[in-house]
Amino acid sequence: MSKIVDAVTAVASIPDGSSVGCVGVIGWVTPDTLLKALGDRFRKEAAPRNLTFYFPVGTGDAQGIKGMDHVAQEGLMKRIVGGSYINPVDPATGKRPELMRLIRENKIEAYSWPIGATMHWLREVARRSPGYMTRVGLDTYIDPKNGGGRFTERAKDDLVKRIEFEGQPYLFYPAWKLDIAFICASSSDEYGNLSFENDALVSSNIALALAVKASGGRVIAQVRRQTAHGTRPASEVRIPGMFVDAVVIDPEMMMTTDVKFDPAYFGGMRKPLSQLPPIPMSADKVVAMRAAKEVRKRELSIFGFGAAADVPLVMAEQGKFATGELPDYWFTTEHGSYGGIVMSGWQFSANLNPDAILDGIYQFDAIDGGLCEFAALAFAQFDEKGNVNVSKFGVANPGAGGFIDIAENAKRLIFTGTFTTGGLEVAFENGGLRIIKEGKVRKFVPAVEHLTYSVSSGILRGQTAKVVTERAVFDVTAKGLVLTEIAPGIDVRRDVLDQMEFAPLHISDQLKEMDAAFFSEPVAKAQAS
Repeated sequence: MSKIVDAVTAVASIPDGSSVGCVGVIGWVTPDTLLKALGDRFRKEAAPRNLTFYFPVGTGDAQGIKGMDHVAQEGLMKRIVGGSYINPVDPATGKRPELMRLIRENKIEAYSWPIGATMHWLREVARRSPGYMTRVGLDTYIDPKNGGGRFTERAKDDLVKRIEFEGQPYLFYPAWKLDIAFICASSSDEYGNLSFENDALVSSNIALALAVKASGGRVIAQVRRQTAHGTRPASEVRIPGMFVDAVVIDPEMMMTTDVKFDPAYFGGMRKPLSQLPPIPMSADKVVAMRAAKEVRKRELSIFGFGAAADVPLVMAEQGKFATGELPDYWFTTEHGSYGGIVMSGWQFSANLNPDAILDGIYQFDAIDGGLCEFAALAFAQFDEKGNVNVSKFGVANPGAGGFIDIAENAKRLIFTGTFTTGGLEVAFENGGLRIIKEGKVRKFVPAVEHLTYSVSSGILRGQTAKVVTERAVFDVTAKGLVLTEIAPGIDVRRDVLDQMEFAPLHISDQLKEMDAAFFSEPVAKAQAS
């Protein structure tokens, strides 16, 4: 019997009180048609009610691919557990996502887990173990002594526990049932056998399906096309049809935001790097160019969102790979695409011209195993104790994403970002930098609002770390920051020290100027986001 149904039918029998797990990485592998159908059903029928949603990764862009925002409705959503949240301002409306409003106004129970935990927890649910135990995240915001990942006051339950095992502290995430899985693949036959041959990521698809079936639940898949049974090699079928209850076909689904379909993201073709558009000159680009100096050949390098993701792109623009060197640079992100060029903006998470695509859970095995030795990550706040915050600040509640797992397990860390934010304007003149308008928000603060990672603790374990901004570079020590580089044209007192809410440990006796080439592009004025 065929498992192909329409989206309305697929979601019609989801009962009140269900727990729904959904795949998606921003716009990538996002079953947006299913999420929309569920949101539309609630608007029409006021049912189902009081659902718990489990998003291992932030899903959708909250604009063209709404993702999580389809189900961000009071009454429909009771609780959400997410590895990250999508928090952009919609340029058409000037508003942030509806889900962020529900969190800010305490309308739902909201929890934020590191993505490593959201992925690995699924494996424990699938094998019916008591739960997931890890040392990753101890003493950060996910530790119960620092809030246990709660993002709203309504979130009362202890979803994470701090325990002791053989004399050592661990975080323990107890297992609970998942009733419904929304997953997303490239193609399916009439029996629900799923393959990912035209997708840039696999993410949590397989883990979600197995966890839900082990819980006695239903797996609903969204795909681009139907194929005839027996026409694909069995090695291409990653999820057997026995584990799939219904399949919805949407031939119009986007590959990701602003990309209808591009085989260069899954290796179906190779796109010449010369076709990549140049990155507009900005403070972020300066940061990426300086951070690129830290990248080494044949060292697995993982890049986070923001200016960090621009690092491989500026290297390509500078001609670093023009004579075939790209295979010597091992680039990845937390989502499992290996080789090629890490992309930025809405295309972040997948690589252009990848060599391999790893399942999401196995990617975090690699990360937690320390295989990603170098990491370039963003920062929203950095404090005098050596703590960094990317998870919750001001009105933004993005969560940690893969940050904690990456930061704890890399050997070399680079934290990238502008020195201030919120209206920062800079000019590039004569191979130097001039601050036209300082950002309203200072990022070097006495104490971070949310403790995402303790860099100073990592230093004591043998890590090395730098903070790279458009105007200054710091070495991170266990006792504080050491100013080692400044941009040409920058006044140390006015533009650096007076813009910090704490004093660095000291200024290096060998204070250097950053490379003038970083500031020499013929652009009179640029803005940093």
